[in-house]
Amino acid sequence: MTAFTLYHSHASPYVRKVMVLANEAGIANQLSIVTGSGTPLDPGLAPIAANPLGKVPTLARADGSAIYDSRVICAYLNAHAEAGLYPEGPRRWDALTLEATADGMLDAALLMVYETRLRTEEMRLLPFIDGQWTKIARSLDVIEGRWMAYLAGPLCIGQIALGCALGYLDLRLDTRDWRQNRPALTRWYATLSQRESMIATAPPKD
Repeated sequence: MTAFTLYHSHASPYVRKVMVLANEAGIANQLSIVTGSGTPLDPGLAPIAANPLGKVPTLARADGSAIYDSRVICAYLNAHAEAGLYPEGPRRWDALTLEATADGMLDAALLMVYETRLRTEEMRLLPFIDGQWTKIARSLDVIEGRWMAYLAGPLCIGQIALGCALGYLDLRLDTRDWRQNRPALTRWYATLSQRESMIATAPPKD
């Protein structure tokens, strides 16, 4: 019997972050997966009854109450499983900062995707798209320059979030070639991608 219902979209990098953590924590089998995808223009199957924002991931618990977003769900599942994916001491704040950086890159990437997928060509604002990529590129450069020693340490929520962000860049923004001039981060991601949790949660290309 599953303990939780996870409203899910295969393409969502935020959902993937939850699924990677659940796999690493050994509790993926406690999640009942329900499709919950939608867009700002068409809510579709979005879990509006459980989450007024209509976003995935949303986690419904056995008592019917729901929690969201991915940061809250990941912290909750980690505590539930006592998985230790949130470090103690000073390293904890580094993990949370790295997670926030990765999620910020995803926010920018999704805005780029929405601008091209939901707007007609004549309505697209190219400077806005380029401005979002500038945020992503700047963050990648900071990670390449300052965070590689941290990334070499034990797996944590920050690394999981970053891996899912890089995977989304490959999925939706591959022509931007985030690997260019970032050899250390490229090597790190290649190694992380071989973890069973990352392989099991890889999104389908469409």
